[in-house]
Amino acid sequence: MTSNLKTAFICDESYFWHNAGGGALYEPASKYVEENGSIETPQSKRRVKNLLEKSGLMEKLVQIKPVPATDTQLAYYHTERHIENVRRISEVGGEDCGDSAIVGKGSFEIAKLAVGGAIEAVKTVMGSDDVRTAYVLARPPGHHAAADMGNGFCIFNNIAIAAKYAQNVLGVKRILILDWDAHHGNGTEDAFYEDDGVLFISLHQELLEPRNRGYKEDTGKGAGKGFNFNIPLDAGSGDAVYEYAFEQIVIPLADNYRPELILVSAGQDGSIFDPLARLMLSAEGYRSMAKTVKSLADKHSEGRMVCLHEGGYCPVYVPFCSHAIIEELCGQKTDVSDPFIYAMAGTPYKRLLSHQKAKVDDIKSFFKKDGGAL
Repeated sequence: MTSNLKTAFICDESYFWHNAGGGALYEPASKYVEENGSIETPQSKRRVKNLLEKSGLMEKLVQIKPVPATDTQLAYYHTERHIENVRRISEVGGEDCGDSAIVGKGSFEIAKLAVGGAIEAVKTVMGSDDVRTAYVLARPPGHHAAADMGNGFCIFNNIAIAAKYAQNVLGVKRILILDWDAHHGNGTEDAFYEDDGVLFISLHQELLEPRNRGYKEDTGKGAGKGFNFNIPLDAGSGDAVYEYAFEQIVIPLADNYRPELILVSAGQDGSIFDPLARLMLSAEGYRSMAKTVKSLADKHSEGRMVCLHEGGYCPVYVPFCSHAIIEELCGQKTDVSDPFIYAMAGTPYKRLLSHQKAKVDDIKSFFKKDGGAL
């Protein structure tokens, strides 16, 4: 790849205006639980944008405005019933369109813009001569959203619709969707479970939300059998575990599949500071994953790679994880370093412990035996 290739950055102020609801909108666990608001707030994403501007990295990116997705594009994956339900709720706000997926007033248009940002990113990297990578900093996130309902803060499935756009409109035959969010990408898995045109790989904390999803035994169905791979990792897994899982499973699967386009559900809730998971990734761990995936894109898909922001709920640390990812995408290094890495001293986040290695080895062995993969 030549060094003059550029990275697109897609964001819009309205993404930060989506109201994911307050604590009073959910069934209280107890009468003694004081309202605290939704943990899916704009702060972590807004601070990503602020850090990019403060560091000067934003000047190196090609900023592209998102265009709202059409109802036809939403229907690539979602049912008319779900689309109309979100539209209805959005007129007044404050209802759940599924399971923990609050639609605020005006959120229908914002969610359409989030999907549109993902589509615009795919359109750009597939059609541009000099922009091959993109980062979409959108809210609401998408990878939990099912065809007929929202789930886990996700209203519409941004990455699934973008992948179907690539298939239906651009004629892309082989797409790798890599989901490194701490929570399993159940909605995305459902979208392509019987489709060999998408290789779906999810690395996530085992037995975390959503319940009863993300098992290694779920390897696809029909034409999609052998194209769906879940890598459920133990709580406490850090940089070294992810590096080993990439080496042993992700890279070989991608090399066998040879994708024409790589899409990443880039959730950063696997960090050691996140309140909704118990993984131990550092900002440098996210940098390493981005570097590895970019090398796969350079090898197989002419560098075409899109990262879509998903989860990540520690507002002071998510920006440094995102910044590291975007530095790798655009090949630019700034003077930004991880100011919180000192707090991880003494933890085993950079060590591959014996039970962690055994876990990955067991998953790899199962994939080889079950579907002849790897």
